[in-house]
Amino acid sequence: MNNMNRIITIVAAGFMLLLATVSTAGAAQPGTQYPVAPSFSVTGIDNRTITSQSLAGKVYIVNFFASWCPPCRAEIPAMIALQKAYKAKGFTFVGLAVNESGSTIRKFSLANGINYPVALADSKIIADYGRFIDGGIRAIPTSFIVDKSGRVVGIISGARDKAYFEAVILDLLKGTKPTK
Repeated sequence: MNNMNRIITIVAAGFMLLLATVSTAGAAQPGTQYPVAPSFSVTGIDNRTITSQSLAGKVYIVNFFASWCPPCRAEIPAMIALQKAYKAKGFTFVGLAVNESGSTIRKFSLANGINYPVALADSKIIADYGRFIDGGIRAIPTSFIVDKSGRVVGIISGARDKAYFEAVILDLLKGTKPTK
């Protein structure tokens, strides 16, 4: 019986540790110090420059994706709808295409009606954002949620639906940290 209690305790402790380390846009803890988002400057597929400075004071989600990635493709319609709904309120998505050519991602963006800034992700921006994740960015889509003060307040690994993104956007536009 003593061994059974020990096994249960070890399993319970492991489960609690797992819950504590899940990396999503979880509820903010009082007094949490969020890291400052990386400074960047990239040229969009429309030849316009996208900079972190131009996003200052806005809520934005940096989404690393690829045209050949089914989960990435699945979340794009929601992102298009949310960009349309919240752009005028101080929000934007920034799509950063991984392992893509400029012509491929330009055609993909036009064919899918992407209405938010899209650029090619270079090794520097991948490394700069990847420092927030143990082992770096290893899966796509991966999204980084940035609040109005320019701090990374959440990291999403994997695709999310419109309701999830919208709840996060609304929280941050109100000035609160994400609760999802």
